[in-house]
Amino acid sequence: MAEVEVYTNKGCPACVNVKHYLDRKGVNYTEKQLGKSKKVDIEFSVRTRGAKQIPQVFIDGEWIGGFDDVVRYDRAGELDWRLGLEEKPSLGILKKLTRYLKGEKY
Repeated sequence: MAEVEVYTNKGCPACVNVKHYLDRKGVNYTEKQLGKSKKVDIEFSVRTRGAKQIPQVFIDGEWIGGFDDVVRYDRAGELDWRLGLEEKPSLGILKKLTRYLKGEKY
């Protein structure tokens, strides 16, 4: 299982949504709440290059993005293997080229 970190803030609807999304997949994650510790706030700012939106999700140290990005990864068939829930699929050269041309990072 992958190490998942979720930066959240109290009262954030998107934060609640991403946590429910991960809970439904049966994923364990570490929640890091902003505003409670200066260390966590600085860590968030550095790791996200000054992002202003929350939540922000990291899987095995890789910055995935917010709730919408998590959903995009899931729809592209990339989330489950990143979370360690299934084997990484092999992509053909045509699929890789198509994703590159579309500017998709997944």
